[in-house]
Amino acid sequence: MALAAEAIGDRWTLLILREAFYGVQRYDDMRQDLDAPRSMLSDRLARLVERGILERRAYQEPGDRARHAYVLTPSGRDLALTLAALTQWGEAHVLGRPAPVGLVDRQTGRPLRVALVDEAGRAVDAAAARLVRRPE
Repeated sequence: MALAAEAIGDRWTLLILREAFYGVQRYDDMRQDLDAPRSMLSDRLARLVERGILERRAYQEPGDRARHAYVLTPSGRDLALTLAALTQWGEAHVLGRPAPVGLVDRQTGRPLRVALVDEAGRAVDAAAARLVRRPE
């Protein structure tokens, strides 16, 4: 858990990942949305690329120089549940109300929540879960 938190743990990195999940891919768009300092944004994007969470993809608008978009990799997309769980916790324990943006099922429109689920697909309350040492 500590190593994973180190890879994505600072506030700016989480905000950049949020932008990526919202579909924002271009540096200038991220910078404007986050009102982020250039050096910080460049540094965090480079780290996320280095860690295989984002991928740089070249693009060029007509008449402009070549630039790069930052796209979630499969590893980055796998963070969706982690970020959704963090949002869910924040709504309950920090905001005390639903956040302005929430996840819903594409087909039904019903709200989605992150939950612990056993191998049979049944939801299990966190209080019923316990840690066990896995065989090596």
